[in-house]
Amino acid sequence: MPESTVTEYLAGIAPEADRAALQRVIDIAREVAPDVTEGMSYGMPTLLYRGKGYAAAMQTKAHLALYPFSGSVLPAFDDELADFSHSISALRFSAEQPVPADLLGRILQLRKAQIDEQLDRKR
Repeated sequence: MPESTVTEYLAGIAPEADRAALQRVIDIAREVAPDVTEGMSYGMPTLLYRGKGYAAAMQTKAHLALYPFSGSVLPAFDDELADFSHSISALRFSAEQPVPADLLGRILQLRKAQIDEQLDRKR
């Protein structure tokens, strides 16, 4: 069972190279959206932006993954993600093959914009 916060979850990740690779994703996510909070979404320790699932970075047996909680974010970057295994909901990478910081930032910026648009429309 995952720990209840992103910080707790990351503290338990081994090896160190995987922990550092996941921490890098979380750090970039926090740069894009400095006011995120930590919580749970879909059973994963998650960064929440305005109360919505924004980003989770997790370790699996086979890879590391970013989950942006939207089926339209990763497909928007299909061409740039050609070197990575990905689906509409998960971007798989490794400590040896990290996602470029600029691309991660743009992926997370799109997710942030989606949340803003969704919530601002409800006002």
